Amino acid sequence: MGYIQDLREVVGKRPLILVGSVAIILNKNKEVLLQHRKFPKNSWGLPGGLMELGESTEEVARREVFEETGLKINKLNLINVYSGKQNHLKAENGDEFFVVTVAYYTEEFEGELIIDEAESINFEFFSFDEIPKEIVDNHKKVIEDFLTITTLN
Repeated sequence: MGYIQDLREVVGKRPLILVGSVAIILNKNKEVLLQHRKFPKNSWGLPGGLMELGESTEEVARREVFEETGLKINKLNLINVYSGKQNHLKAENGDEFFVVTVAYYTEEFEGELIIDEAESINFEFFSFDEIPKEIVDNHKKVIEDFLTITTLN
C-alpha cells in the first residue's frame, strides 16, 4: 500500500495536503506531451503525480513520468510552484486534498512511449496552439506560465 492510502487509514476523509510534480516534456518540434487521462474522466494533462516518502520533487517528476509514459527525463527546469485554494481537488471516491504542485519542463528525454492502461488512455504531442479544451485546470495554468517564461525557438 502506498503512502497516501496509509495516511487515509489514519485521517479518514479529512482533507489532506499533498505534494506532487508535473513535467512539460517538449519534443524536437517544440510540442508538449499530454496524457489522455482516465481520471478525471476523459481529461488531458501533463504527466506527473504525487510524492512518496523521502522523495525530492525532481525525483517525483522523473518517477511519475517513467511510470506513466516509459520515458526517462533528464535535466529539469523549474517553472513554478502552485498552491492555495485553487488547488483543492476532490477525487471520484470523495477524498479531498490540497495539492502543492512543483512544475518542471525538459527537452531531454529518452525511451519510447508506453501507456500505463491503469491511468492513461493515450499520449500525444500537441503544439501549444492546439492544446485540448478538456485539459486539467491547474495544468492549463502551468502551460500558460511556461509560455511566459520561455521562447520556443
